Amino acid sequence: MQIMSATDPPAQFDEVVLPHLDAAYNLARWLAGNDHDAEDITQEASLRAFRFFGGFRGGNSRSWLLTIVRHTACTWLKKNRPDAIVPVNEDQLQEIEDPAGPDPSAAFSGADAKVLQTALEQLPAEFREVIVLRELEGLAYKEIADVVDAPLGTVMSRLARARRQLQQCLSRKGDWK
Repeated sequence: MQIMSATDPPAQFDEVVLPHLDAAYNLARWLAGNDHDAEDITQEASLRAFRFFGGFRGGNSRSWLLTIVRHTACTWLKKNRPDAIVPVNEDQLQEIEDPAGPDPSAAFSGADAKVLQTALEQLPAEFREVIVLRELEGLAYKEIADVVDAPLGTVMSRLARARRQLQQCLSRKGDWK
C-alpha cells in the first residue's frame, strides 16, 4: 500500500478503515464488556483514526485501527472504570506456547457459545485482548504484538495463559470437549 496523500483523505479513509469497523467494535466489546461502552469506544477510536489518518503510512490498516481501538479503550476504561484494569505481572508469565503443539483453537471450538463468552469475560484484560485478536479476529502473533505494543514472547505467553484459563473454566462447567 502506498503512503496516503492529503488530496482526498475522506475517500481513502473509507477504503482503508471502514472495512475493519466490525473488528474494531468486536475488540472494543471484549475490552469494555458491554455493547454501549463498545459503541462509544469504537466511535472515539474512529474519530481518532480520522484525525490522525494523515500519519498512516500504509501497511496493515486493520492492525493500525485495532491499535487505536486498544489505546482508546484503555484510556476510556482508566477514566470511567479504573477498577476494570487489572495489570498482569509479566514476571509470572513463564510458559511459552509450543508452535509445534496441537492447534489451541480446536481445543475450545466445541464449547457452548454462552459458556465460552462467560469464560472470556472472566479473563484479565491482557489475556482477553490477545485471545480475541488471535482466535476471533485471526491476527498473526506479530500483528498482535504490534497492536498491544508488547514483545512477541509476551504475546505468546499471554495466549498460552489465556488458553489454559479458558480450558480450566470450560472444564469446570462440564462443557469442555
